[in-house]
Amino acid sequence: MTSLVSVENLTVTFPLGQRLFGAPPTLRAVKNVSLQIPKGSFFGLVGESGSGKTTLGRAILRAAPIEDGKITYDDGSWTCNIADMTKAQERHFRSLTQMIFQDPYAALSPRMTVRDIIAEPLEVLGLTKTREETDMRVREIAGKCRINLEHLRRYPHAFSGGQRQRISIARALATGPKFVVADECVAALDVSIQADILNLLKQLQHNLDLTFLFISHDLSVVAHVCDYVAVMYLGEIVEEGPTKQIFANPQHSYTQALLGAIPSLDPDQRSRVIRSDRNTSK
Repeated sequence: MTSLVSVENLTVTFPLGQRLFGAPPTLRAVKNVSLQIPKGSFFGLVGESGSGKTTLGRAILRAAPIEDGKITYDDGSWTCNIADMTKAQERHFRSLTQMIFQDPYAALSPRMTVRDIIAEPLEVLGLTKTREETDMRVREIAGKCRINLEHLRRYPHAFSGGQRQRISIARALATGPKFVVADECVAALDVSIQADILNLLKQLQHNLDLTFLFISHDLSVVAHVCDYVAVMYLGEIVEEGPTKQIFANPQHSYTQALLGAIPSLDPDQRSRVIRSDRNTSK
């Protein structure tokens, strides 16, 4: 399958404070990671907090410093090395890639109407020439994200968490991207609302031919929506492959531990896990 994004030997390092003498201490958040994200896939990136998965997602969008390695974006009609783009390439890249953030309350400006929030990336990137053209695009994407058009004149404080996340999704998709990084985008929502947002993302993926990098710590959510999954631990990818294959037969001990921590409602399965744990401890 053709890869939309290819990551080769990527390393991301952050300085930790400053020193008067000598080099400051550093944190290597991503360590020599290689990854292939197939075009049109819903690709899951899982791991516990601090594993480096958000840093990896941000680096792919050139929002985190890249110390070493190569990231290639290739949609068949346009290609670039993300780590080494010209200003013209970066401007075009911004329209093709977007991010959906975790907190729908902090992601939206309280001083802007829903219409202006969705329209902002269009206007900043110069993708529409007139207000009428912008309004038409805003209404189009709002409808696809199940936002009532009468709500476009309201402000974010008037909406629930699920409604705000749909606004965030509409903002991300306004530029017509082909690649979207969704960083824990349902983690702050109630379980019933999570299902609604996940179903919306899957529908948008199908209708708009999108590729998602879905970052999450919740393996049950990943199992529900993702075609492929990569497991990240201490800045490294320890296992990756089709989701069904990884969940059915995990090879790495860390993946096995993550899957073993998923609560089960099946008493027979739960008793098998307990017996397995007891046998292991003997």
